[in-house]
Amino acid sequence: MLKNYKSYGSVCELETQILSAGDLGLIEKGVLGRLKDIAEIERMLKALIESLKNKPLNP
Repeated sequence: MLKNYKSYGSVCELETQILSAGDLGLIEKGVLGRLKDIAEIERMLKALIESLKNKPLNP
């Protein structure tokens, strides 16, 4: 379960770094359009974490 939280933290960090780079003018606007893809991955990870919350640790 902890790995899922690490993955979620990593995707949030990536999103923050891309937004910061965009604010500083270090990347093109087209790259910022890819944030939709990152947001989709973030949404899927949230759903995975939520679905695993009530599952037993051993199958």
